[in-house]
Amino acid sequence: MRIKTIICIVVILIIGSCNNASNNHNVNGFYISSDASDFAIKRILEQKKLRAATDFGSINYLIYRGEPIGYQYELLKDFTTNLGVELELIIEYDISKGIEMLNNNEIDLLAMGLTVTSERSKQFSFTTPIMTTRQVLVQKKPDGYHKMKTADEIESHLLRNPLDLANAKVHVQAGTVFSKRLETLSDEIADTIQVINDPRDVEDLIHAVSLGEIDYTVSDEHIAKVNGRYYRNIDVKTTLSFPQKIAWAAKRGQTGLVDTIDNWMNRFNKTLKSRLLYNKYFKNIRSRKIVNSEYNSYSGGSLSPYDEYIKNSSEIIGWDWLLLASMIYQESEFKPNVKSWVGAYGLMQLMPHVLEKYGLDSRPSPKDQITAGVKHIRYIDNQIPDEIADSTERIKFVLASYNCGLGHVLDARRLAEKYGKDPNVWTHNVDSCILSLSEKEHYHDPVVYNGYVRGKETFNFVRQIINRHNIYKELIND
Repeated sequence: MRIKTIICIVVILIIGSCNNASNNHNVNGFYISSDASDFAIKRILEQKKLRAATDFGSINYLIYRGEPIGYQYELLKDFTTNLGVELELIIEYDISKGIEMLNNNEIDLLAMGLTVTSERSKQFSFTTPIMTTRQVLVQKKPDGYHKMKTADEIESHLLRNPLDLANAKVHVQAGTVFSKRLETLSDEIADTIQVINDPRDVEDLIHAVSLGEIDYTVSDEHIAKVNGRYYRNIDVKTTLSFPQKIAWAAKRGQTGLVDTIDNWMNRFNKTLKSRLLYNKYFKNIRSRKIVNSEYNSYSGGSLSPYDEYIKNSSEIIGWDWLLLASMIYQESEFKPNVKSWVGAYGLMQLMPHVLEKYGLDSRPSPKDQITAGVKHIRYIDNQIPDEIADSTERIKFVLASYNCGLGHVLDARRLAEKYGKDPNVWTHNVDSCILSLSEKEHYHDPVVYNGYVRGKETFNFVRQIINRHNIYKELIND
């Protein structure tokens, strides 16, 4: 009798296994789960579209010279490409609203870098982690830290022991796990930590620390380190947690979608592309290209080996060749083979889609690089509104658009007009609004169509090119 029972169990297991196998099918080398209880994966496959929510920022998703990039974006894009569906990306900055959208079936996936916790696991079905990180304290280095003689002198001004957070006021993004961690830490040290749940996002709070507006905030370590490259006066070395998992979240019970993502992710994580993508956003040092205002000209009045190409090409757009040279120096320091962390290439740091637009391969000659760059400048100039009639101001708008994309510059013009500034003048008008587009209250404004941009980079890009051009005119004998 026992033998029959065992045989019966084995048969049931085999049948169950066969049934499970029949619920999966293979696409591009990984299995798609067709869990009958999961309507999400069915809808995605039928409509050939995945709806995911993420947020604008310097890591998850941003527009760089008209081209979308970002760690979350590129992961999602690889997944949907392998799945054979389109990616519909919904921008949401408020985690609570993102959760509401997920629960209301307005999106299929929340890709906002959520920390996996036991409490959240009761609410969502989490995917395989996309990374692990730690919570760190973000604090400002002491004023004049760069003049201090020793590292110990700097350290003496910084908080390293969590016990020292007693009675400190710490701003954290509302809806994140940071608040809960600080409450737990407050219990552990048997003292009060004043936790301020702030409507600003993590990167805005890090910026506020850098400016000295607030003393402390808490961030995931990978985000803090990336922002530390922009704000050199912040310290992010004090850890407040053990390593924690970061994952995507689907609605509770949607195991078919989660299993499908996990099948893809387990394969993707073994590839070189996975490692390169992680390094691209979290390990490579992004070039800042800050040029000293006391720049000296090259001997003999020659700026580069490409002066003749620059002179000839500048005539196409009616620019002073020294202005074009200043722009090229800003982009590449006259290095024809330099490649940026996002794939922009060559003397004029053209993105691959721009090179392709002008009929060039991925490694064009310096002459072709400059010719394509000038054609692209002319293309941008033709898109700039005719209301910007002053040639000097128009050049600044072209430079700004070349750096961050025309859409962001038009957003800044609309903001300028809304707030009583001159939308046809860059300096002290639209340039202040491009700076505002890295602040949530402004990139959420109804007149802003293209979202977040790191406006400080564009502001500096234009200012440094113009300043260097003025120096070139004084020092280069032409």
